[in-house]
Amino acid sequence: MTPADPSLADLSRAELAELLDGEPAYRLAQVWDGLYRRRRPLAELSNVPKALRRAIGELLPDALALVRTQSADRGATTKHLWSLRDGHLVESVLMRYRSRTTLCISSQAGCAMACSFCATGQVGFDRNLSVGEMVSQVLGTLQHAGSETSAINIVFMGMGEPLANYDAVWAAVERFHGDMGVGARHITISTVGVIPGIVRLAAADLPVNLAVSLHAANDRLRNRIAPINRTYPLRDLARALADYRRAKRRRISFEWAMISGVNDRDSDAAELAAYARPLAAHVNLIPLNPTPGYDHTPSRAERIEHFASQLASHGVNATVRVNRGTSIDAACGQLRADKQVSISRRGRPVRREERTRIER
Repeated sequence: MTPADPSLADLSRAELAELLDGEPAYRLAQVWDGLYRRRRPLAELSNVPKALRRAIGELLPDALALVRTQSADRGATTKHLWSLRDGHLVESVLMRYRSRTTLCISSQAGCAMACSFCATGQVGFDRNLSVGEMVSQVLGTLQHAGSETSAINIVFMGMGEPLANYDAVWAAVERFHGDMGVGARHITISTVGVIPGIVRLAAADLPVNLAVSLHAANDRLRNRIAPINRTYPLRDLARALADYRRAKRRRISFEWAMISGVNDRDSDAAELAAYARPLAAHVNLIPLNPTPGYDHTPSRAERIEHFASQLASHGVNATVRVNRGTSIDAACGQLRADKQVSISRRGRPVRREERTRIER
């Protein structure tokens, strides 16, 4: 489910044109280009009459409101907590690098995939986000941060499984690409392995990047870490990924959270290499980030380096990721939008939601 009442960011250009029927023909370009090319809030589009701005804003209020920001890594990483109009909370993360800015956005409030180490999966699923709620995360983040927007990467790696909300996610991709001018090679969709969505991506017209949260290369272990594997097992996933690679001629990436004693053994590296090599996939090794509902520990640094060298010896390229934003729960697997999870004595997640009070 998504909100019944649209925001301005939910409207397509054609729908906005219908809304502005009766206005001068150039008004559509003023509003649309101001929002998506100049990336400014409606209230700041000074070339649009103030009365019209007010009327649009009253009819189509903002999709989300900024509740809080937190910074880490000497200001290079900023996490934004957003309140949706129905009270659900989502998070996005801005990461500044020397030559680029990356925005990690959410596609759902919560997540139904239930990956064991992921904080979002531990708190469960609320609903899909609309196009406007995803687009507004990007626009709102850039407007708040004052970032240079000419060299941005947008990654659907925040809360939720993007391919379980395919239609809205793809409409957001088209808005980023066609209206905001973000190249397809600077847009990444991450999935835990939802095969029907991968098939649709292979047939889509934009060659976006595809990242797969793999974490195990045998079905027995992956069933435990990522339960969706019981529906879409590794053999079927490999076929879908091979088809995607042939269709798009783009390198596939595998994300692998390094969990001590669980998936960091030499045998795990051999299995991963055997799975990744036929797909010419690149592997990103990510030290496990702590979450309240998972009591395993990250692999030691020397173990991760050894694991990377094992992959290299099997002919697979791997990169050891440097975690960003861990101190503010903004790193991979940590987004939970203030929903906290504790562990029961039986080792099962106990869900408890703590809503942030918004001062009006």
